Amino acid sequence: MNVRYLEILDAICETGSFTGAAKRLFITQSAVSHAVAELEDQAGTALFERKPKGVMLTACGRTLWEEARQVLIACRNLERRIPYLEENTPIHVVSSITAATCVLPRILAEFTRKYPGFKVSVRVASADTVLDVLRRGDADLAFWEGMAPEGEWEQISVGTYSLRAVCSPQIPCPTQGITLRRLCQYPLLLREPGSAIRDTFDRILMGQGIHAEAAWESVNSLALMKAAEAGLGVAVLPQNLLEASLAEKRLKRVHVKEGHMENQMLVLHHKDQYVTKPLECLLQTIRESGTDVWF
Repeated sequence: MNVRYLEILDAICETGSFTGAAKRLFITQSAVSHAVAELEDQAGTALFERKPKGVMLTACGRTLWEEARQVLIACRNLERRIPYLEENTPIHVVSSITAATCVLPRILAEFTRKYPGFKVSVRVASADTVLDVLRRGDADLAFWEGMAPEGEWEQISVGTYSLRAVCSPQIPCPTQGITLRRLCQYPLLLREPGSAIRDTFDRILMGQGIHAEAAWESVNSLALMKAAEAGLGVAVLPQNLLEASLAEKRLKRVHVKEGHMENQMLVLHHKDQYVTKPLECLLQTIRESGTDVWF
């Protein structure tokens, strides 16, 4: 189907003649006649009745015109939107859970304040899923936590956070600190394998030749914190998530002697990726956001 032919059909119906349509569209009358002939050939029926003072639609011609007008309206609307296609296309962000808690809301709030017309779609997933989503091209950029992944990625550092071992004040533990091996003798409340928090903890244990068995595993840090508050074991979670519970003495810190448990948070996007104007504005907002350190 040739959209230009539909425009000619519409012009004929509006002006009432082939001559009027030719003048409106600044084309020859023979071009109008050719377009009508092509449409009638495709339809297998006459679309116009030729009259001495012009033309009149047949019943089939009116049916085609009514449908053609909807197509033309859609095309004209699209034509008006095309220059603003980048601005109207959402930026797709995928984020790990802790990064989505610590830094993403603040950055997106600032971005929305600066650029209220730009749209952002966010998906929050476990750390091992985040990179898969980015590699498949289902996200424009990723908020990632943990060791920088291999690959052709542009990286922007947006902060670090420390991991703390905590438990209920009712659970006895040495105030001078304990070893990692002794820590693993308590019931452990841990994030799921594949999460950045769990991977960091397991990597530190592996360096000491220790393997941890979890009493609880959860994708939800809050669930683990509540389990720790209830005295069900020792949780290993980001410091900033624990501050209120520690201040209110619903939890206490378990001091671990070996290993500094810390994760960095990065924003990743592919080096060869085409960067739209909205995406560049978001990346600039991220660069200007500074680096947060969560003790």
